[in-house]
Amino acid sequence: MATTLTAFGPEIWIARGPTVTAAGGFHYPTRMAVIRLNSGDLFVWSPTALSDDLRAAVAALGEVRHLVPPNVLHHVFLGDWQAAWPGARVYAPPGLRRKRADIRFDEDLGDAPVAAWAGEIDAVVMRGNLIATEIVFFHRESRTALFTDLIQHFRRGWFGGWRAVVARLDLMEGAVPAVPRKFRLAFADRRAARAALDAVLAWPAERLVMAHGEPVTEGARIVIADAFRWLRA
Repeated sequence: MATTLTAFGPEIWIARGPTVTAAGGFHYPTRMAVIRLNSGDLFVWSPTALSDDLRAAVAALGEVRHLVPPNVLHHVFLGDWQAAWPGARVYAPPGLRRKRADIRFDEDLGDAPVAAWAGEIDAVVMRGNLIATEIVFFHRESRTALFTDLIQHFRRGWFGGWRAVVARLDLMEGAVPAVPRKFRLAFADRRAARAALDAVLAWPAERLVMAHGEPVTEGARIVIADAFRWLRA
């Protein structure tokens, strides 16, 4: 499997990983990001399958020091990355320590800023969702917001048969990026979700990277606000 790192903005690169199969036989494209901090250390967001090509491309940028799974659903390849860079710190979003007892976690992700990237990468914990508590990140230098599952955008025709019908009803597939209906319904604490959204929308985001969708290169703040308009209703 050949994977290419592509520059997405100042000190940020993205790579498309393999398509993975989830419950019900739904096929999901995957995407990860690499951010180079002022120190030269690398922050890897939502690491995908680690091929030889990808490993070499990442190593050419610097030393991986931070492995960051953003929720309990994006962890499958984490062990391979930890084995490749055993000196990297591995961060646990809420719930992942219990799910992956085989992984050595060094720090929990929460509301407190992580000292290693404070002032360069901001984070907001999207609480109140029964499926997953997602950590949304913002890279200041490139003005890039990073969403994992809470915003998705599949091109029309990605799914076939009955799955295409389900995907359209779930709002995974449509004209614009959206929060899937299953995640909307899973927000049991909308007050907490709205507070987190306010913090996200305070970021001057120009770009948007989604694990499941094509990247947005301009007007990201408006795209995010539109995707969450239902939460204000």
